[in-house]
Amino acid sequence: MKIFPSKIGLELVIPIGLLFLGISYKMYLDEIWLCLVLMFLTSIFLGYLFTSMKYGIDTSDLHVYGCFGTHKKIPIKDIKKVSESYNPISSAAASMDRLEIHYNKYDSVLISPKDKKEFLTRLLKQNAKINIIYKKK
Repeated sequence: MKIFPSKIGLELVIPIGLLFLGISYKMYLDEIWLCLVLMFLTSIFLGYLFTSMKYGIDTSDLHVYGCFGTHKKIPIKDIKKVSESYNPISSAAASMDRLEIHYNKYDSVLISPKDKKEFLTRLLKQNAKINIIYKKK
């Protein structure tokens, strides 16, 4: 099985990081140590969320691994379309540079593999009928 880590987008990391730094700095100035520790622990938790998402392609299935051991298995033969998306809906994607995988009749999942080109090449190698739709730049 080939594993693809999730792309981690700066468009998510920078605003969250600046917000946490600002709040932490205010807590430091006001000597609110317990909240400062909680902010640090929350930052570690968010780091885990961003780095635990990954995607795997084996001989017949696409595997989407999320946080806390969640796992979705999608048969590659059922994938109809893959389209580029910047949809902000919560998903197993740590970046806004996403791919929407459409499978079965009405199902879809948003993902953000770091190497989109190789990811799509591997999918197409196993199901040449997948329709790839790129966003206009």
